[in-house]
Amino acid sequence: MYSTVTTAILHGIDGMIVQAEADVSDGLPVFEMVGFLAAEVKESKNRVRTALRNCGHKLPARRITVNLSPASVKKSGNGFDLPITVAIMAAMGIIDDAKLKNTLVIGELGLSGSILPVDGILPIVLKAYESGIEVFVIPKENQSEALLVEGIKVVAVATLMDVYNYFQGDFHTDYERAVCLEEVYPQLDFSDVHGQTMAKRACEIAVSGMHNLLMIGPAGAGKTMLAKRIPGILPPMNRPERMEVSKIYSICGQMHKVDHLVKERPFRAPHHTISAQGLAGGGAVPKPGEVTMAHRGVLFLDELPEFDRNTIELLRQPLEDKQIVLSRASGSYTYPADFLLVCAMNPCKCGFYPDMEKCRCTKTSIRNYLSKISQPLLDRMDLCVEAKQMTYQDLTQKQREESSAQIRERVCAVQQVQQERFENETWYFNSQIPVGRLEEYCELGAKEKQYMERMFEKLDLSARAYHKLLKVARTIADLDQSKAITVRHLTEAVCFRSLDKKYWEG
Repeated sequence: MYSTVTTAILHGIDGMIVQAEADVSDGLPVFEMVGFLAAEVKESKNRVRTALRNCGHKLPARRITVNLSPASVKKSGNGFDLPITVAIMAAMGIIDDAKLKNTLVIGELGLSGSILPVDGILPIVLKAYESGIEVFVIPKENQSEALLVEGIKVVAVATLMDVYNYFQGDFHTDYERAVCLEEVYPQLDFSDVHGQTMAKRACEIAVSGMHNLLMIGPAGAGKTMLAKRIPGILPPMNRPERMEVSKIYSICGQMHKVDHLVKERPFRAPHHTISAQGLAGGGAVPKPGEVTMAHRGVLFLDELPEFDRNTIELLRQPLEDKQIVLSRASGSYTYPADFLLVCAMNPCKCGFYPDMEKCRCTKTSIRNYLSKISQPLLDRMDLCVEAKQMTYQDLTQKQREESSAQIRERVCAVQQVQQERFENETWYFNSQIPVGRLEEYCELGAKEKQYMERMFEKLDLSARAYHKLLKVARTIADLDQSKAITVRHLTEAVCFRSLDKKYWEG
């Protein structure tokens, strides 16, 4: 007899429907599996055979053939055990295959017949639901994650006997649909940071227009402290953004037993020893890296020169394209990577350059340290700000600093202006304006053009740096509630653009 069961596989950030076909026929007793299978999928036949026997259902001494289609896509992961088992049980006549219509089955089997959770349930359920699937037979530990998708019926099973009982009509699952709770913001607040007025201003501009930010200063100046508070001034995520981030966390196995979508924007701060694969993603079975985990949030690279140069150079492509493409022999995988890049670094090994009264580094040492950051990567940093050494007066002042809530209010207002401005476009923020449309959205008057011509020659700007300077000026004008970009706005943008010259050409 023949039967087929619908299941799914992860492909990038989305699910892909796969059919598990089983045929039990006369012939020499053999258990064959085909369909471009990874090693862990080929091992399924041993788990299936043992689990069935331990649940009282022995495989017959007949020819059993299992095919996972489409054959052009490599099948990997641990979720095929259960659909293969159900397909064989249906082919053997143990369960009624009529009940498999519009049903997706996924899960890993233990040898005892227990059903173990799998990663990526959320994107798999979303894709299957869009394809017309109505019932989902999934591991019990994945139940709360699957219920984040509204309008579906979830059958959460803990053992193979639960699956058998369900298809015999003798199993019921009780659940409460997940409800998103009130938005919860991080406890870290900008009011805790004393001084550093310029750095705070740079953080506000960076978040308002989603501009990349580089902070330079001595150790203990508060660079990391500022970076950790940036997610608190980002606007709250809407539901599509929450769903998108939750899908990524689901693929990485961080959504088990979670009864709500991810509510807070991601803040990822990988250590400088991270590998290129850890940052960009990849592996034999491709998984998202830190650039994807930071999607819709902040990627913070502390001690930037300590990162391997080849590793951080990988950021150049996703910073431009807002996605990263991993090509493997089994196919290409595209992961989103739309994040705000925030970097922090000391100006030299000891941290005191250019204060030569304190700095003990040689000129060669300073040059070698700063040369770890390439000019192409520097050009992609829209804002460069110096976090100066804190004074005793800064630390002991009693003046109440501005809170994250106050800054967030202004940021939300500016981003609302951008949403209205780019309502009919394919981008959302000033930092994303294409070069061909800059003249339209960043129009300059005669005085402003003369000023920019002088700055272009004086600072020896590259074309990319010039365009980014205009985009930053547009954001500063929006913060000032000005429709036109003035010399004052350009001057402030130049101040944040010219700081790199102080160090790399000083």
